Amino acid sequence: MADDQPQPRQPTPTAPALSARTRRILEGPVAPTLLRLALPNLGEAAARIAFISFDAVFVGWIGTDALAGVSLAFPFFLLMQMTSASGLGAGVNGAVARAMGAGRRDDAAAIAWHAVLLALAIGGVFTLLMLAGGPWLYAALGATGGGLAAAVTYSAIVFGGVVAVWLMNLMANIVRGTGNMLVPATAIMAGEAVHLALSPTLILGLGPVPQMGVAGAALAVVASYATGAMVLAWHLLSGRGEIRLAAARPEHRHFAAILGVGVPAALNVVQAQATMIVATGYAAAFGTVALAGYGAAARLDLLQIPLTFAMGSAVIAMVATSVGAGRLDRARRVAWTGAGLGVLIGAIFAAVAVFLPEGWMGLFSDDPAAIAAGADYLRRVGPSYPVLGLGLGLFFSLLGLGRAKAPFLAGTLRLAVVALGGWAAIHWLGGDLRMLALVIAAAALAFTLAMLAVAAATRELRR
Repeated sequence: MADDQPQPRQPTPTAPALSARTRRILEGPVAPTLLRLALPNLGEAAARIAFISFDAVFVGWIGTDALAGVSLAFPFFLLMQMTSASGLGAGVNGAVARAMGAGRRDDAAAIAWHAVLLALAIGGVFTLLMLAGGPWLYAALGATGGGLAAAVTYSAIVFGGVVAVWLMNLMANIVRGTGNMLVPATAIMAGEAVHLALSPTLILGLGPVPQMGVAGAALAVVASYATGAMVLAWHLLSGRGEIRLAAARPEHRHFAAILGVGVPAALNVVQAQATMIVATGYAAAFGTVALAGYGAAARLDLLQIPLTFAMGSAVIAMVATSVGAGRLDRARRVAWTGAGLGVLIGAIFAAVAVFLPEGWMGLFSDDPAAIAAGADYLRRVGPSYPVLGLGLGLFFSLLGLGRAKAPFLAGTLRLAVVALGGWAAIHWLGGDLRMLALVIAAAALAFTLAMLAVAAATRELRR
C-alpha cells in the first residue's frame, strides 16, 4: 500500500548561522565578556576627553577673541558629535546587533548601508543650516567684533565638514553592533592623534605650513573625524569585519529600525545638554566665584559620562544581540550586570568628590574662594554619582531592548527637577551653590527611580 512506502524525511530547521564573535557574546560569561567588550572603549573615552580638553588649549594660543569665538561655536559642534555618537548611533548599534543575534547578516549589512545614507543626509542638512544661519546665531548670542569673526570662521569649516562627524560616529556604531569594539576605538584614537599633530602645525604655522589661526584649528578637527571615518570605511568595505558594507535598495523597515531608537536617544542627548545648561545658568546667578567653582567641579560630572558610555556601548550590543537570538534570560543578566558596573563607575567618582574635593578643584583654580565653593558643591552632589550610574546603566540596557521612549521621559523628569528645583532654590529659598548641588542630586535620584520603575514594568528586565 502507498501508506507503507517510506516517506521522504522532512528537512529539520537549521539554526541561523552565527559568527564566532556573536557566539562569544551569546555564550561567554556575562561580566568578563562585557568588560572585554568595554575595555577598548576606554581608549576611545580618553580620546574624546583629550579632544575636548586640548582643542581649548590650542585655540587659547591664538588670543582672547579666538577663544571667545570658538567657545561660542564649540557647544553646537559638541552637540552634533554627541547626537551622532550616542544618540542616533545607539539606534544603529542596537539594530545591527539584533540582526546579528538572529543570524540575519544580510539585514545587518543593509542596516549598515541605511546608516551611511542617514549620515550623509543629516550631516548635509546641518551643513546647510549652520552655513546659512551660523553668523546670525552667534551675533544673536552676543558675539561682536573679533569674537564674532572667529566664531563664524571656525563654524563654517567644522560644519562644512560635519558629514565626516556623522559618518565616523554612525560607522563606529555599525561595527560596535557586530560586537567589535576594538576597531571603532582604534579609528577614533587615530583621529585624535591626527588632531593633536595638526592643530599646533596649522594654528601656529610650523615649518613650511603657513599660520592659519582659527581656520587651522577647525581644519584639524575636520581632519581628525575624516581620518576616523576612512579607517572605519576601509574596515567595512574590505570585508574584514563581520559584515561588508555595500549599496542596498532603501527600505522603510531598516530606517525604522535605526530611527525608532535613535531619535528618542538623540533627544536624550539634547536633554542632558539642556540640563547642564540650566544648572550652569543657575550657578551664574550666585555670582562669579560660585560660577567658577561650579564650572571646575562640574568637569567631574562630565568625565563620568564618557566612561559610562564606554560600558554602555558594550551593554547595548550584548543586550540587542541576546534579544535578536531570543535569549531574553541572557539579555536580563547583561542589563543588570551593566547597571552594577554603572554603580561602580559612579562610586569611583563619588570617592573623589567626597574625599578629595579640594584636590580636584586645585587642578583648575588657585582661587581659595572658588576652590571652597566647588568643594562644597562636590561633597553634596558626589553621593548621587553611583545613583546616576545605576540609572544610566538601565538606560543603555533599554536602548539595547529597543525601548527609548521611557528613558526619554525619565530624562525629562530629571531636567524638570533641575529647572524647577533650581528656580525654587534661588527665588523662594534664597539658597546658594550648596543648595543647587542638592537639587542636582535630587534630580539624579528622580531619574534613577523612574528608570527602576520602567525596569520593573519591562518584561525582559524583571528578575
